[in-house]
Amino acid sequence: MKLITCIIRPEKLPDVKSALFRAGITGITVSRVSGHGGEKELVEIYRASSVVLEFREKVKVEMVCSEPFVEPCIKAILASARTGDVGDGKIFVQPIEKVIRIRTGEADNAALTPVTADAVQRQALQEEFAGT
Repeated sequence: MKLITCIIRPEKLPDVKSALFRAGITGITVSRVSGHGGEKELVEIYRASSVVLEFREKVKVEMVCSEPFVEPCIKAILASARTGDVGDGKIFVQPIEKVIRIRTGEADNAALTPVTADAVQRQALQEEFAGT
């Protein structure tokens, strides 16, 4: 099992979410974060003063995947989050020792499969085909 964390542009979140759902990854956690990486600082004028914006708004998406889902997850993120510009983000992959579902006590891979996975994946596919 691996913890996959990606830091992406906020506007790419809907694309990344849909790509992950199509790849079979339905359990995700999303947080709004700020960070500083390779992007240049922005200078904006606020009330007649120059303000340097060092940190950019980003979205952090985290998910724990069993081994067969790790590479599809990474490929889904790469395909859906990439713009080709500086600031597209990063993907971090870390090992996970144990996962326990609180409601049932299920552990490890059994705790990773959501009850509604099939319905979520069907909905993602329907939304994709409706948009094309």
